[in-house]
Amino acid sequence: MTGIFSLLIALTISLIVTRIAALALMFTGLSREAARFQARSAFSGVGFTTSEAENIVNHPVRRRIVMLLMLLGNIGVATVIATVMISFSSSADASFGYRLMMLAMLTLGLVSLWICFSSRWVERQMNKVIAWALKRFTDLEVRDYVALLQLADGYAVSEMVIDAQHWLAGGVLKQLRLADEGILVLGIHRPQDGYRGIPRANDQILSGDTLILYGNLEKIRELDKRRSGPVGDQAHSQSVRKQSHPES
Repeated sequence: MTGIFSLLIALTISLIVTRIAALALMFTGLSREAARFQARSAFSGVGFTTSEAENIVNHPVRRRIVMLLMLLGNIGVATVIATVMISFSSSADASFGYRLMMLAMLTLGLVSLWICFSSRWVERQMNKVIAWALKRFTDLEVRDYVALLQLADGYAVSEMVIDAQHWLAGGVLKQLRLADEGILVLGIHRPQDGYRGIPRANDQILSGDTLILYGNLEKIRELDKRRSGPVGDQAHSQSVRKQSHPES
């Protein structure tokens, strides 16, 4: 029984470590999907020769993050394997019912972890805590991106996936007036058309698009939660007023 709990704790810590590393890589300018992929790849010890991997190797800050992640991954994988072996070897002489109960507990724990760490709401809440901790206790020293994008005082580049009920869905950039809220659209990735950098004012945002945004993270989070309809229009107007009169 102790082995099952130890295994679940080890897996939980592993997932948290990869989440922290992914967010740290995102702070250096990697996209969300690329950062998550590279973090999991480094932690599991599976190497992929990709352009993102080359960008990590050639970037001193990303390289340090991945080196630490690889070290923790080797320790973590060994611990998980040892825990599993001890757990099932200790129950070899147990009754069939006891072994079945342990298998059920392990399955339930794994499913619960998968549901928890697949939840976008849980991810947003964890990212808030991780981002605060990274900013408070570390110095990533991403001077190249800081100089280029002024990633300071809560400003950063972020991705946002648009669904059919989002306030932005179906809107045209020049009519949405996101710049008046202090948010810039740097690019649009559309599954069927690929990536469009520096979109034009007449470009329309469609459901399924992934937007690359630059602005204050709090404003981007508010925009991410904004739904279509009068409530969304009112939230936009309030955000424009705050941007125009920040002291009011």
